[in-house]
Amino acid sequence: MKLVSAIIKPFKLDDVRESLSDIGVQGITVTEVKGFGRQKGHTELYRGAEYVVDFLPKVKIEVAISDDLLELVIETISKAAKTGKIGDGKIFITRLEQTIRIRTGETGVDAI
Repeated sequence: MKLVSAIIKPFKLDDVRESLSDIGVQGITVTEVKGFGRQKGHTELYRGAEYVVDFLPKVKIEVAISDDLLELVIETISKAAKTGKIGDGKIFITRLEQTIRIRTGETGVDAI
């Protein structure tokens, strides 16, 4: 089992969610986050004063999947989240040791 975490631009969330649903992913967790990468924030003008926005708003999507779906999920997120501009985001994959569904007690892939 794998946990796929993707940091994407907020306006791409619906596209990614719909694309994941289309390939059979049953559940995702979404968190609003802030951060920066190579783009290192930007400068904005407000009422004539410049100020630096160090942390940009992003969305973090987490999906627990079986190993056989990994490549398809990576490809799906990449295509749906891509704008071709700086700040499109990143995808992180981590190994899941165990998954437990609290309501039923199911474990492993059955709990996903």
